[in-house]
Amino acid sequence: MSSLRNNLILILSSLALGCSLVSTRPKLEMNLAAEAISAARKANSPILSSTLYRKAEFYYLRAKASYRRKNFSKAKQYALLSKKFSEEAEFDAIKKALNN
Repeated sequence: MSSLRNNLILILSSLALGCSLVSTRPKLEMNLAAEAISAARKANSPILSSTLYRKAEFYYLRAKASYRRKNFSKAKQYALLSKKFSEEAEFDAIKKALNN
C-alpha cells in the first residue's frame, strides 16, 4: 500500500513539473514585438502604412492580454504576428517615404 502511494505521489509530481515546463513565458517575443512596434512608429507607419500598423497594434494588444491571462502559447503566437506586421509596416512606410 505504501509503495502504491509513493508511486502515485511520484506520478502526480512529475505531471505537475512537466506541465510547468511546457509553457514558458514568451519574454523575448514580447520584447521583440514591442521594439518592432516602436520602430514602425518612428518610421511614420501609423500614417504611411496604417493598415499594416493597425494589424501590428491589434496583435500586440492581444499578446499582452494573453500574457496577463497566463496563456503563454497564445501570447507568443500573437507577439510573433505583431512583430511580422510591424516590420512590414515599417518597410512599407520607409519605401513610401523614399518614393515621395
